[in-house]
Amino acid sequence: MAAVIIIVIVVLIAIVFVAQYNGLVRLRNRIDSAWSQIGVQLERRHDLIPNLIETVKGYAKHEQGTLEGVVQARNAAIAAKDAGPEQQAQAENVLSGALRQLFALSEAYPDLKANQNFLSLQEELTSTEDRIAYSRQFYNDSVLKYDNKIESIPSNIIAGMFGFKGREYFKAEEGATEVPKVEF
Repeated sequence: MAAVIIIVIVVLIAIVFVAQYNGLVRLRNRIDSAWSQIGVQLERRHDLIPNLIETVKGYAKHEQGTLEGVVQARNAAIAAKDAGPEQQAQAENVLSGALRQLFALSEAYPDLKANQNFLSLQEELTSTEDRIAYSRQFYNDSVLKYDNKIESIPSNIIAGMFGFKGREYFKAEEGATEVPKVEF
């Protein structure tokens, strides 16, 4: 009888162990998937920028400094792609600021404001910014759940045994929690 009780206890411990481990793996994979979705949206944003630059160039020839700033910020954001959430967030925040300056140029150029290609690119970029914000929120929520799980008993024991480490949040710059509003 004692042997049966010991076997039942060992089986229950094994079930708890497997369930906790699988839960950690699911959460880690969810974070990886969420990070991938952020990457997809950022790539879309990066791909829209050259078309936007070309459209603006025709109207704002003497605004070369602003255009170069956007190109440099875009290149830095692309280079930060594999650097991790904190570095990529910083690079993307710089790019957001450069894009705000670019959109502010349109105020000085009424023909640019009326250009259908510019308006279309602006709309696509705004839509992409919304998707980035949603993806960032989903990613950060996933990181929160994962970090809570690896710090809670009993899963923290399993997390320590198998090397599950906390993840970084993808942080927006101060004051950039909303999608930039561009009005014409």
